[in-house]
Amino acid sequence: MPKQLIVTADDFGLAVPLNEAVEIGHTRGILTSASLMVTAPAAADAVERARRLPQLAVGLHLVLLDGRPALPPEQITELVGPDGRFANDPVRIGAKIFFSRRAQAQAEAEIRAQLTAFRQTGLRLDHLDGHHHFHLHPTLQSILVRLAAEFGIAAIRVPDEPGIVRAGAAQRMRDWLAGLPLRARGPAMKRRLARAGICFNDTIFGLKDSGALDTGRMRDLLARLPDGVTEIYLHPATRRWDGPDTLPENYRPEAELAALVDPAVRAALDASGAALASFGELETRLPAGTAASSLSGARS
Repeated sequence: MPKQLIVTADDFGLAVPLNEAVEIGHTRGILTSASLMVTAPAAADAVERARRLPQLAVGLHLVLLDGRPALPPEQITELVGPDGRFANDPVRIGAKIFFSRRAQAQAEAEIRAQLTAFRQTGLRLDHLDGHHHFHLHPTLQSILVRLAAEFGIAAIRVPDEPGIVRAGAAQRMRDWLAGLPLRARGPAMKRRLARAGICFNDTIFGLKDSGALDTGRMRDLLARLPDGVTEIYLHPATRRWDGPDTLPENYRPEAELAALVDPAVRAALDASGAALASFGELETRLPAGTAASSLSGARS
């Protein structure tokens, strides 16, 4: 099976420095796609840049945690706090959405609102993924599958990172703990998407190294790319910024941008034998017994 690589910048629209990095990483480096937060402070700037970058594949970065809603807060009181923002509490909000029909209805309304806002940009919807990977929630998956035909959701990210053994017992323990919240959910999600005929990636990198994909780590990952479709996601930026929507303090966005445009990273990609792609450039593979599975057939 050939290797295809999707390289995505998450949080597109969060701030101008991140938008600048998306443009630089795409025009001068290996970035193929970006995931747009339609309610973020710099979303309009992101859309303007995307319109002049026709080869940049743009998807929806669905926000139901740690961000701003598309609907008025009074319409989604089960999901937002007194400040009108989504809380960063996946356990509490996840339980609400799982057990409460009222919360489920509000979540679906908010998802519809964000998909509608994306449609109003005029951009083609390349894929969908979730802020903090909250779209792994089974109830949210059901909603997305139900809305897929209506909104043209052809591909959804599956946060299924393969285990790569790294040196040192402490590092191995950190890797194991980092993957614990998502472990075992990926295969079930793939089965659900396959039944619905929605495309997805085989593997992903960036969960254990979120905010730390510098040149050295990118070269290491590219040397270990498995067969099939892999997505690497990053949070690059030209500089840091202040405010409630800034990146975590331990992230190194400038280093991630530097990695995207580093000739050594491009050389490692070439040596890997992988073809750069986006979700939209891939065709659905149809193995026996499933409606659809992951992706293949990328154009280099």
